[in-house]
Amino acid sequence: MRARLSFTDFRAGETLELGRACGPAPRPQPPNGATAYRIERAGRSVCYVTDTEHVPGRPDENVLELIAGADLVIYDSTYTDAGFPARVGWGHSTWQEGLRLVRRAGARRLVVFHHDPDHDDEVMAGIERELAAESDGNIVAREGLELAL
Repeated sequence: MRARLSFTDFRAGETLELGRACGPAPRPQPPNGATAYRIERAGRSVCYVTDTEHVPGRPDENVLELIAGADLVIYDSTYTDAGFPARVGWGHSTWQEGLRLVRRAGARRLVVFHHDPDHDDEVMAGIERELAAESDGNIVAREGLELAL
């Protein structure tokens, strides 16, 4: 495969200009140094937050700042709150924490993604039912999903 690749490093909080109309705002997320992105264009915003592990009962202020007022938040939802204690230190979060953050930050919609590979279709259907019961418009990501703002 032929390609010319170049990499540009950045510091947390910097805005990167990817053309005139688009600029993501990266923020490192504890505990593992992952990066989340906010992409804004034409008055709309999408946030991508993966490989972040929350501390129960303590909302991540970096994530809250990043997703504040976003139209769409795609959030690392590998685990459930019930299964999370056995996975502390693995660098992932829960769909319930994603929903709490979205509500607190005044974001519009949540997409739960980065599912636990041990979750079969039945478990995922249960998560989807629970999410639907909690709120309208939030969705569980699946293969082939296309999103539009």
